[in-house]
Amino acid sequence: MNDTQGTNLPVEDNGQLEEAKAPVTEPVTPTEEVVSSQEEVAEEPVATGETQEEAPEETTTTAEETAEAPAEVKEEEKTAEQQPAVENVSEEPSSTAAGKLTKEEILEKLTEAVNEPVESSRGDVESLKQAYYKLRRSEVDELKKAFIENGGEEADFTAPVDEAEDKIKDLLNVYRQKRAAVLAEEEQQKTANYALKLQLIDRLKELTESQDDFNKLYQEFKDIQQRWKEVKAVPQEHANELWKSYQLYSERFYDIIKINNQFRDYDFKKNMELKTSLCEAVEKLESETDIISAFHQLQKLHQQWREIGPVAKEQREEIWGRFKAASTIINKRHQEHFEHLKAKEQENLEAKTAICEEIESIDFSQLKTFKDWEAKNKEVIGLQEKWKTIGFAPKKYNVKIFERFRAARDVYFNKKSEFYKEVKGEMKKNLERKKELCEKAEALKDSTDWRATTEKMIALQKEWKTVGPVSRKHSDAVWKRFISACDYFFEQKNKNVSSQKGVEQENLKAKKELIDKIKALDESVDNEEALGLLKEYMAEWNNIGFVPFKEKDKIYKEYHEAVDQQFDRLKVDKNERRMQSFRSNLTDMAGDERAKGKLYGEREKLMRMYDRMKNELQTYENNIGFLSISSKGGGGLMKEMERKIEKLKEEMELIVKKIGLIDENLE
Repeated sequence: MNDTQGTNLPVEDNGQLEEAKAPVTEPVTPTEEVVSSQEEVAEEPVATGETQEEAPEETTTTAEETAEAPAEVKEEEKTAEQQPAVENVSEEPSSTAAGKLTKEEILEKLTEAVNEPVESSRGDVESLKQAYYKLRRSEVDELKKAFIENGGEEADFTAPVDEAEDKIKDLLNVYRQKRAAVLAEEEQQKTANYALKLQLIDRLKELTESQDDFNKLYQEFKDIQQRWKEVKAVPQEHANELWKSYQLYSERFYDIIKINNQFRDYDFKKNMELKTSLCEAVEKLESETDIISAFHQLQKLHQQWREIGPVAKEQREEIWGRFKAASTIINKRHQEHFEHLKAKEQENLEAKTAICEEIESIDFSQLKTFKDWEAKNKEVIGLQEKWKTIGFAPKKYNVKIFERFRAARDVYFNKKSEFYKEVKGEMKKNLERKKELCEKAEALKDSTDWRATTEKMIALQKEWKTVGPVSRKHSDAVWKRFISACDYFFEQKNKNVSSQKGVEQENLKAKKELIDKIKALDESVDNEEALGLLKEYMAEWNNIGFVPFKEKDKIYKEYHEAVDQQFDRLKVDKNERRMQSFRSNLTDMAGDERAKGKLYGEREKLMRMYDRMKNELQTYENNIGFLSISSKGGGGLMKEMERKIEKLKEEMELIVKKIGLIDENLE
């Protein structure tokens, strides 16, 4: 029989720590057998009486009771064994080696373990089961992650069936059936042991009343003692009754037979040696780092103590005091260990409760945009990861707090799913509207009614601006379709406007003369006056119409080289230069009807750039806030981030100005 069944240690199932029961205190020590007279019969101090203040408040258990597995404990273990693996909380395999195995290796080793004796394979079966479910959860998490990254919704994800899981469950069922059979056999053995011990007590009673030869009686008495030791566990409810009866008739035998001093002293001496060795063994347990193991060993040593006969009366108190003192230290460490576990579990409950409250307090009315939901989603995912790092709560609350966490999490993700479905519906409607505008533009692009069609095209472009966003995967395609139709019409229109050629030649001549003026700007004039004159030339350039298409890039390049040369000489701000250059380029585009579509394209491009920079700015600001609180010696990194933040702000301000100029030209 497994000695650990009698101890009040926690029952483990799927890595969850059951609520610790009271550790066993020192057992009731059997009275020492005395030979000479009834006056010498005295009981050793009762451990549970003398150490009651140090023992836990729960009911204590004697060593004899500890040797027998209580029916309640066995049933609890059996029930725990039959439960399926708990997959809704974090758990770690008890064996580091098992955690490194593949599913095939786990299945192979579990098959071997199930075929081994139940008690020797219990730890291996448990660690292999936990290792498999950890591996299975990791596999499902990766599949879910890939599913979501590919555009799927978390609520729609279904884990694929794993054939190995059915095999694992079948093996575990076989193991549980074998374990149930072993437990049933142990109960039968206990009943048989009880009957045998009753027979031994009856025979011992007969010895106390017999008048046979002393040597024969004494040898039979020693044989009964040996057989009593060999017959182990009995039903718990009969343990103390049996022990008291056995002790009673043992004492009567010593008193009635009047064993001679030689035999008595020899027994006392041998018993003293055995009990001294037990004291030394218990004292060594004080250095045992594994508290649970030390406690189990202590129970075995107490059982051995009870099986050893009496010692000399003058040594009795001393040897028992030594044994009891060493046992008290181990019991106290065991009790403190479980008190620490309870305190830690309470801390875990408080931490998990705080996570539940934080998720439950989310104000969904404030989550109105994708950006809002993405930020909140990062927080919730972070809380989920934090939950996994927290250990178990007290058994009484562990399932309840997890159900509360799961309910709060489900409410959040359901709300998120509803929002995304609603937004996707709006985007779908926007896509249909933009497709309709594309069809209208495509129907107009071949028209030769230049004036009327131009007005219609411009109206379509304005209507396009009023339509909301579409999903990213359709945005570029539908835009290119629309702008291609618009550009085609305006290109065809310009090709047929021959009167523009003469004007464009005059404009080309005027722009060349203006470039010469810019190059010849008087260097003797002070910078402020020269800059004002340069701006007048630039405004004049913007008022000049289009030039021949073939000359456009060349003349534009000459103009900007001349302007940049003057800007360099006058040391004009870089952003001011870019703005002036953009304004000039924008004027060229706005004055040409075929380029109206490009203005809209440029505007959307700038809006996307602005949103991207805004997100980058927020990220840098969050990071610099974190560094300012928690980092030491991060001054260099903070300065670099501050430089980037300032640069982003300048770029965003410039983009806002550019968008404003585009809007002015589109009005």
